[in-house]
Amino acid sequence: MMSRTMRLRTEIATYLGNVGEANTTDILDHVNQRFRWGATMNQLGNVLARDRRFVKVGFDEGTDIGGFRMRVCVWSIAAA
Repeated sequence: MMSRTMRLRTEIATYLGNVGEANTTDILDHVNQRFRWGATMNQLGNVLARDRRFVKVGFDEGTDIGGFRMRVCVWSIAAA
């Protein structure tokens, strides 16, 4: 039986492999559309920060969430 975070990690790796780079909000939207159970922003942030397959490549300053601008991280697959 596969754990929930393992499915989440696998899906994130597949998504980033297809798109190259994506910010945290885009990854969260993809995961929540892909799975019925979804994920919270905190769960996603922990998975991205602690898994060595993912690397933070920068920040996206212009993201507009709920009427105000937020700074979100941009992620990619780590080089082998």
